Amino acid sequence: MDLAGKVAVVTGAASGIGLATAKALSEKGAKVVVADINEEGGEAAAKELQDNGKESAFVKFDAAQEDSVANLVARTVNQFGRIDVMVNNAGIRSLSETHMLSFEDYRKVIAVNQDGVFFGSKHAIREMLKTGGGVIINTASILGSVGEASAFAVSASKGAVNLMTKSLALQYADKNIRVNAVGPGFIETGMTNRSTMDPELYAKAVAKHPIGRLGQPEEVAHAIVFLCENDFVTGTTLMVDGGYTAQ
Repeated sequence: MDLAGKVAVVTGAASGIGLATAKALSEKGAKVVVADINEEGGEAAAKELQDNGKESAFVKFDAAQEDSVANLVARTVNQFGRIDVMVNNAGIRSLSETHMLSFEDYRKVIAVNQDGVFFGSKHAIREMLKTGGGVIINTASILGSVGEASAFAVSASKGAVNLMTKSLALQYADKNIRVNAVGPGFIETGMTNRSTMDPELYAKAVAKHPIGRLGQPEEVAHAIVFLCENDFVTGTTLMVDGGYTAQ
């Protein structure tokens, strides 16, 4: 897919991987809708793109609420006429020993990470079917492919994202809708970075990656752009993890 002039929605785009992806797609010429529950950060991200001469808009949304996701897609179509790329990136985590994990915290992770992918894909596909196709990219995780202590809810949700991606890819391949995922390792963003983590915990995180460092948001965004552009790739999860899952 040539991204020039295409309309892309990126969820969780106020910061981190989502923000880097919004910028990368914009640089390729796409019109980008920044979607996030964080209104201040989302508006700032959209304004930054606009100040750089890119077409962009912000929509506040909650990935865990279907009505909110449906509104996001509807507003995108109302403003830009279509939707060509849906990046289901919004996600949260809850780290806890499973016997101490509350059902409420578990459900919150599932609602955002797993249900959000369902809602985003469902409503984007409805529009893509009208215009002849499109691309969906889901943000999974290394924790959807390998286990890690205290990450039960995250692994449950991200493992589901991997198989949801395959199922959607098979179902809509003949409709010119490609569906892929990225599986990031530990990325320098949010609470996972050198400046905010305990030095010992940070060193342990780095040691899990054979490449010897944590990833950068832009490196995951680069993978997302590749999956958008390569028309022969569907149904796969591209690991961007510094060798984490090769061990």
